[in-house]
Amino acid sequence: MCPAKTPTLAVRDWPLPYVDRLAARDPAAVDLAVIHCTELPDLAAARACGERVLHPSGSGNSGHYYIDRDGSAHRFVTVTRVAHHVRGSNERAIGIELVNRGRWPDWLDSRSQSMTEPYPDAQIAALCALLRDLRTELPALRRIAGHEDLDTGLVPASDDATRCVRRKLDPGPLFPWPRVLAQTGLERLR
Repeated sequence: MCPAKTPTLAVRDWPLPYVDRLAARDPAAVDLAVIHCTELPDLAAARACGERVLHPSGSGNSGHYYIDRDGSAHRFVTVTRVAHHVRGSNERAIGIELVNRGRWPDWLDSRSQSMTEPYPDAQIAALCALLRDLRTELPALRRIAGHEDLDTGLVPASDDATRCVRRKLDPGPLFPWPRVLAQTGLERLR
């Protein structure tokens, strides 16, 4: 008998309080990883945001995995549940959130649309390890996208309703797509 493959990344299980209220799904149907940045100052703020109940089902918005700047990884939602992280693709996708300030705290202010925080090497290395592990666990997983690739909607700017800004820009211009694609073998979906 062959030994089980050892995961390359240690992931801390930290389930959201409402995880059992999320719709169940067959992990064999998951073919897409969606990369997000939290657009919040730290993991604690991201956790608090994820715990907020926003839907009639008693659940909220959250990714499956969160990777902090130091490379530590946390699972908020199991792959057997549908997390609310991207419009129109939740049923088929794994959401991975990278702790990064993004446009925080003025997400929709037309004067604050630059994303200037780089992604640390430890965080990107952990992301690549997680994606490789997920490819073993989820055989249909072949594609990857940024939140910005899938949610291209415009909304009125918070500082000037006559101007529009993108709802989502994450993971943003500093995300190292070539490195992640080369190290994971996933194909970018745009």
